[in-house]
Amino acid sequence: MPRFPIFRLGKEPEKLALPELVAAVPSIALEGLAVGVDNLRHDVALSSRFVDAARAQIVRLIVRHGELEGLLAAEAPQKAQGPSWMRNAAAGETRVPVRTAADPSDWKPLLAELHLAALNRAKKEEKISVDLLARLAVTKFLRTEMHQQFAQVLERCRVLLKTYEGIRQGKAVEYRERVAAFQVRKKIILRKVGQELFETLRAVEKETLARTRRSFFGESANPGLGSYGLFVNRLAFSEDGRDDYLCAEHYVMLGNWDRDPDRYLRLQDVVWGFLRSLYGDETTAETIDSWLCASENARALVGTGTPDDSTAEGVAQQERLAKWVRLLEDEQVMECVIASYHTVPLLGEYAPRINPQQLKNALISRPECDRVERMIQEHGKLSPASLYAAVGKVAGCRGAERAKVAARFLQDFSHYHRDLRRLETLNAALDSVNLVATEKLRELSRMNGTLYEFLLPDEQQQPEEDRVLRHVVLKADVRDSTRLTRTLMEKGLNPASYFSLNFYDPVNKLLGKYGAQKVFLEGDAIILAILEREGEPGLAVSRACVLAREIIEIVRGYNQLMQRSGMPELELGVGITLQESAPLYLMDGEHQIMISEALNESDRLSSCNKRARKVMESQAGPFHVYVFQAAEADPAADQAANPEDSILSYNLGGIRMNQAAFRKLEQEISLVPLAVKLPPSMASDKGEYRLSSATVPVDRDIFRKIVVRESRVPKINVEDFSVQGWTDRTYYEVCTDPAIYAALEKKKTAKA
Repeated sequence: MPRFPIFRLGKEPEKLALPELVAAVPSIALEGLAVGVDNLRHDVALSSRFVDAARAQIVRLIVRHGELEGLLAAEAPQKAQGPSWMRNAAAGETRVPVRTAADPSDWKPLLAELHLAALNRAKKEEKISVDLLARLAVTKFLRTEMHQQFAQVLERCRVLLKTYEGIRQGKAVEYRERVAAFQVRKKIILRKVGQELFETLRAVEKETLARTRRSFFGESANPGLGSYGLFVNRLAFSEDGRDDYLCAEHYVMLGNWDRDPDRYLRLQDVVWGFLRSLYGDETTAETIDSWLCASENARALVGTGTPDDSTAEGVAQQERLAKWVRLLEDEQVMECVIASYHTVPLLGEYAPRINPQQLKNALISRPECDRVERMIQEHGKLSPASLYAAVGKVAGCRGAERAKVAARFLQDFSHYHRDLRRLETLNAALDSVNLVATEKLRELSRMNGTLYEFLLPDEQQQPEEDRVLRHVVLKADVRDSTRLTRTLMEKGLNPASYFSLNFYDPVNKLLGKYGAQKVFLEGDAIILAILEREGEPGLAVSRACVLAREIIEIVRGYNQLMQRSGMPELELGVGITLQESAPLYLMDGEHQIMISEALNESDRLSSCNKRARKVMESQAGPFHVYVFQAAEADPAADQAANPEDSILSYNLGGIRMNQAAFRKLEQEISLVPLAVKLPPSMASDKGEYRLSSATVPVDRDIFRKIVVRESRVPKINVEDFSVQGWTDRTYYEVCTDPAIYAALEKKKTAKA
């Protein structure tokens, strides 16, 4: 009989405050990770050795729990196909061979080794999200393989049965019955396989990963550490978390049918009502949901079912527990809860011949009990004695025992609710992982720098120095190629061979010298790129400048020969653009196509406005690049317009680079201010400029000089190109005129 506290008359006892509940919201954040080639998910590739070992383990588990060892041993050896682990299984070697714990080919050590490699990478990059991505990828792979390997084992069984077609006795009948049972028990087999995988993952987490992670990131140094609860979850390998056996063994078995009073959603409403009755109706659903995700709250509210009434807290727990029992009885679910716990011992004897829900209902309903009793008698070998004993226990559950069951149920329901929420969060996160299946997509993602490869230590062969940090794009564009082509054709000449001999072929011979690669070849332009990798000297921009200058000089030399022969000359404009990241790629069949913002900008820098050329061609002087901004008459229109729309560029035989390239050039080499006397023919009123010179190391014993001009962009009247003022913008030219370099050499000689 429960004891109640005795209060003396007079002063009212102070009511103890409600316990402060803990809030927990399952979440996972993959912050700072690159999105894959589909711009939606993160591309992941797992170790091939780990993948083979995992598949072998899953097949062995499916064969064992499906009771197919003897059947698959009857497969003809010549019909066994696939990798070695499938051929071994076909020959009857379906059990895992005995190995030592140190053997790296074993499933569990390989799993631990892969996760440790991912943790080490996360520590190196200081991103816990890298390790979380690896955990998600392994979980998704195992969940997918469970279903795929079940289908493959079933197909092997069907192929075997075809060899027994027409035979109606002996082994043929036995094999057909076993395969039919294997199909029917698919959900049970996959549940058992999933639970074994979970147990292995949990053991690796407890034995190795948790301590290593705490050593790397501390207990609470990173909010991402709380996300690992998603992986230590028994429901992680279930389809929807509604498995009767899992719930019965590790939580509490709830109803599945709409008529069941103890189905999950209805009981959730009951629990929410209980919490609101304690903490007020204004408590939000989000708050209650977060309370239920912390299973320790149930113990704080109602204890273990046997509160200590000698303390104030024990008395308060007893009052709340009595209220909770009354609520369950008022909602007519108390009997279902009691029956759920007494059904668990019956599962091993009666299931799966009898549905677990039927067994539970038989403990509280006389008609259901009669139906289950008839089913037991039909099987012949089963006895209803255990069923009768369980019915008696449910009927005899009274008083303090009911309160104890109610307290246990609140904790088990909270635990189940938490793991369901974790499963929902995990499933949503798995949708953001793309396990790259084909080598073609893997290579494409790797080229774009978006592939996360989680390999075993002995598989990590690619050095870190190969990672591309930035790239420079150089575009050399032929001026008036249409007019040039027409002129050549009118002379009866071949434009294709003309461009090839005087432009494309000479440029191709320079690529290896400067470490450049051809990106694209147009009819009147060539686009090159220099990739700067980690661990290299970092001279991508300066090398591009020397390469561009050499292209201009080569074309100038060929033009002198063409002029003597009466042939038209080639006129170029070169643009150099730096982008502080690796380029992206797409695949056109077997061909890589670069995608980069630098391509568009280099095209703009190499262009030449026709009006600017008409005005500047006669007065450009030794400079070959000019940039102007058209002065707008209407200030409002000037603010609304895109500044690039009012820019007029002149680039004839010149090399123009963007600001990012110039800033990188200042870091690569030493730019020395240069003051030289230039011919008076220069149009000094068209720009304010500064010259700098530098020496670029091309090879071990080869050095080239470059002169760089930095100039402000003037505002001009587009009618006569008269300067109206100066903007804050600047542009940059790598000088190509021989007069400038001749003046530089003359000054150097005079100084010597």
